[in-house]
Amino acid sequence: MKWRNATAPSIADIEGLAHDALKTIPEELRRHVKDVVVVVEEFCDEATEKEMELSSPFDLLGLYRGTSLRHKSVHDVRQDVDMIHLYRRPLLDYWAENDVALYDLVRNTIIHEVGHHFGLNDDDMERLESE
Repeated sequence: MKWRNATAPSIADIEGLAHDALKTIPEELRRHVKDVVVVVEEFCDEATEKEMELSSPFDLLGLYRGTSLRHKSVHDVRQDVDMIHLYRRPLLDYWAENDVALYDLVRNTIIHEVGHHFGLNDDDMERLESE
């Protein structure tokens, strides 16, 4: 059986899916996220878990950290790098519990976090996803 030696997708595997997903974003949007760094970690850190008031670290698939384009100015001094964090274990658990392809899950998470980069809130993104 080919599954006998199979292992769960690694951080590097998730990073590859994330970079493939970023390539699917239309060019007019992608040019605004070319400097956004994607980082894959096992879980969010404790500070993020507390800040987001999570009941479990499995509750967070991804997180955008940075200043949204809506709030940036050419006069601002850049303080930090805009980052999209993906959390491997929560993604894998969600994947295992739902009827969704891992690539699609990573892509949806990336698109959601890119939406935050553009200054969209969760309600805006839900409205766009339903249209």
